[in-house]
Amino acid sequence: MGTIPSFVDNQNGLITPTQSSCEFVQILMKLQRAAQLITSTLDLDQLLDRVVNDLASSLGTVEVAIWLRHPETDEMVLQGVRGCKMFKKGSRLKIGRQGIVGQVSATGRMHYAPDVRLDPYYIACEPETRSEVSIPLKIGGRVIGVFSVDHCETNAFSENQLLVLEALAGHVAVAIENARLFQRERLERERMQLEADEARVMQQALFPKATPFAPGFAFETAWHPAGSVAGDWFDFIDLGDGRHGIVLADVSGKGMSAALLMSATRAILRSLAKLHPSPGETLAHLNQILLEDFPMGKFVTMIYAVLDTNSRELTIASAGHLRPLLINSHSTFLDVEPGLPLGLAASSYPEHTLTLEAGTHMLLYTDGITEATNRHNEEYGAARLLDHFQQPDACVNGLIEEVRQHGHGADLADDATAVLIRSR
Repeated sequence: MGTIPSFVDNQNGLITPTQSSCEFVQILMKLQRAAQLITSTLDLDQLLDRVVNDLASSLGTVEVAIWLRHPETDEMVLQGVRGCKMFKKGSRLKIGRQGIVGQVSATGRMHYAPDVRLDPYYIACEPETRSEVSIPLKIGGRVIGVFSVDHCETNAFSENQLLVLEALAGHVAVAIENARLFQRERLERERMQLEADEARVMQQALFPKATPFAPGFAFETAWHPAGSVAGDWFDFIDLGDGRHGIVLADVSGKGMSAALLMSATRAILRSLAKLHPSPGETLAHLNQILLEDFPMGKFVTMIYAVLDTNSRELTIASAGHLRPLLINSHSTFLDVEPGLPLGLAASSYPEHTLTLEAGTHMLLYTDGITEATNRHNEEYGAARLLDHFQQPDACVNGLIEEVRQHGHGADLADDATAVLIRSR
């Protein structure tokens, strides 16, 4: 096998024509590994530092620099450099007007100056520099930057070396683009998470800060959204004269859209509750308004109950919601005749009234509890819900924990909300 053109030697990094092809292959493999390391880095600053430092050490050059096109100005900005005292990170060159870098970024073609003293585009950086090659960094034919290498020897780069550097520049361009995409994606995720956190705080502010004072009764609540925000919600409305409106609702869908509809529905319900004495009337008027305002295909299931602490009567109306669980010595799900979910079509909402004697409790809940599944796709179900509240120490937070255990500790797939009315 014949000799291979010079690339790296023991003194300054260049192979001489007298060295073996085996040594040259080793250098190529070293650069290939360097390229793999480069493309595995997704932090842009770390990537650029790695490129200029690793290559400067491997190639024995005076300077290695990476310039990137500014997205808004007609300039190239120095983002990574080793070996240059004149230019610092952040230095700028006009595209097509300043230096070899400016020329390459304008033409999109490699420019090799075997003797920089004779090159019309060269801008001096280090006095010992004698040759420079600048290679465009391209993605899809678009120049995103320039990769520049200087050497202290005249005509330091052979044709084969330039081909290798061009190939390496291709790896660098891909790595830079990947790092930029990752950076943009990370910033977008952070922005979205910040918005979601703010939305959660705002939504939580809509919930009652404390359960109402109702002689002879106590309330327990649990609200566990599947995401940052939820379409589930509960509320207590003081209707005066010892009467309290108790709301549990579930907006169709999840996430931000459901949360927005939840907020709107809550505000309208609160404005109607004191105008209409019975829960059935309140739901009917609420439904009429939502029919006009709700997007097509969106709806709300809701239990609206009015508790009169003086008579201990609880009057319930259901808009397509799950049956409440009456908890006493003979616990059972109430056969409350439901109307249609709110926002679908005109409907009436029949009422069911019962007296809550001391020791009798009422549970309102959403389907995120009963429809929670385990790894075998078995739902938690109504039977387990009933069994849970046969225990003397049963509570809504214990219920949520049991639902989580049913799913083997996995996050809930749907919002889970419960309100327990305890009669004492």
